[in-house]
Amino acid sequence: MATQIFVNLPVKDLDKSVAFFTELGYSFNPNFTDEKATCMIISDTIFAMLLVEPYFMGFTKKEIPDTSKTAEVTLALSRESRADVDSIVNMAIKAGGKAHNEPNDMGFMYSWGYEDLDGHIWEVMWMDPSGMPQE
Repeated sequence: MATQIFVNLPVKDLDKSVAFFTELGYSFNPNFTDEKATCMIISDTIFAMLLVEPYFMGFTKKEIPDTSKTAEVTLALSRESRADVDSIVNMAIKAGGKAHNEPNDMGFMYSWGYEDLDGHIWEVMWMDPSGMPQE
């Protein structure tokens, strides 16, 4: 069995978060969805568990960071092309998210990011390994 990753993210409003990520083309596993949480399917092995804040607090004794002031993590996902990077970031902005930084074009790698409705940072990137600088 391949290693899977389940990233747990606190959200203020589960319905709004589901609507936001649905606009970006993601789907959700109904077997792991109720009024407190949902499992967003990113790929066959990557999932984001969106947990309403009080439920999230049941998994940690630490405070939930204020994402308007702090970043706990940047979630980086690859895409098939530069156009795919721009497309998903623009969809996120249209759905109510915010652009995070400016696009960064390094030739062999291109990235841009967005903040979701709860301020979580999603860095989206495309890379051509054959174009990487050699040492």
